[in-house]
Amino acid sequence: MSVRTIHVQGNVMARNDEYADRIRRRLRDAGVIAFNLISSPGSGKTTLLERTLDRLDAEFPIAVVTGDVQTENDARRLERHTGRLVQAVVTDGGCHLDARQIHDAVGALDLRETRLLFVENVGNLVCPATWDLGEAAKIVVLSVTEGEDKPLKYPTAFRRARYAVFNKIDLLPHLDYDLDMAVRYARQINPEIETFFVSAQTGEGMDAWYRFLRSRVSGREAA
Repeated sequence: MSVRTIHVQGNVMARNDEYADRIRRRLRDAGVIAFNLISSPGSGKTTLLERTLDRLDAEFPIAVVTGDVQTENDARRLERHTGRLVQAVVTDGGCHLDARQIHDAVGALDLRETRLLFVENVGNLVCPATWDLGEAAKIVVLSVTEGEDKPLKYPTAFRRARYAVFNKIDLLPHLDYDLDMAVRYARQINPEIETFFVSAQTGEGMDAWYRFLRSRVSGREAA
């Protein structure tokens, strides 16, 4: 009897990449830059986006798509900080967003009135790292309440991210956390990764984050 092998994962990823390419072309043609935020649960992605909307949404139009396993809680938090549509993708147990979901979300946006798109992915440093969503770059967010060796434990996330945001630095005086070591580990995995050091809660370090976003939106630097 013969054996027929079906490569499901390969087919699924190929289809995802087709959607991602469509998204990327559409956003590029519209002059919209997109960032895919990935992290462990509790890293502070939503707070980072709340502060970003508070500071920058009046300067240029920002759209947000959130991903969560069950609730729309993050989207509900963010909608209080913008007059624009915040879209929630509830994955019903799925551990990541995929490009088809983002393709549908982008279809609901008025790209003529959008300059920056954030995708807040499901809290997980494994699955989201391998899925292309048509973004200009992945940004990995990690809290200093996590271990310094996160980059070594989850190398794919850091290898595929162009930027790393170390959040909750206001807590450093109360923690046994070696920030320099964490950065060394991140650069060991990805020597080109660019870093930010912020407390989204207190505002410390956020000005550098805002300058970065302004520069990307203005096109002074390519993402």
